[in-house]
Amino acid sequence: MNTPLDTPRPPLPPFTRETATQKVRMAEDAWNTRDPQRVALAYTPDSRWRNRSEFPRGREQIRQLLERKWARELDYRLIKELWAHDGHRIAVRFAYEWHDDAGNWFRSYGNENWEFDADGYMAVRHASINDKPIQAHERLFHWPQGPRPAEHPGLSELGL
Repeated sequence: MNTPLDTPRPPLPPFTRETATQKVRMAEDAWNTRDPQRVALAYTPDSRWRNRSEFPRGREQIRQLLERKWARELDYRLIKELWAHDGHRIAVRFAYEWHDDAGNWFRSYGNENWEFDADGYMAVRHASINDKPIQAHERLFHWPQGPRPAEHPGLSELGL
């Protein structure tokens, strides 16, 4: 259920390959802002998540989870790639690089299953994520803070 302030968030389901790919890139760009308030607005007010060992419900809990996440995952850079789509659902694989406050670098790999409402808001998100320690010289995601530049390779091009 959306609040009166919510307006449709195109592209809307049912998704084609083109619109699903567009939705994935929009999500990647938003997450790369590391703005918890902005990112949380892409979800329904009663959205249900599974993220590692946390199970937030609703935008406020999602916003709080993202604040904690980006306070500990520093210099975060994310790439998402469409895996599959059908109707109101999209499956995504992703990888992101970050370091902790001690300077230890990680590449986190994962898969997400998304379900959208008719207005294009994500109502359900299930994420499975694994972290791999890497050395700073092994990093592959090099761009300034913010969305990934169009010319930067994606996961498949990077062999991930």
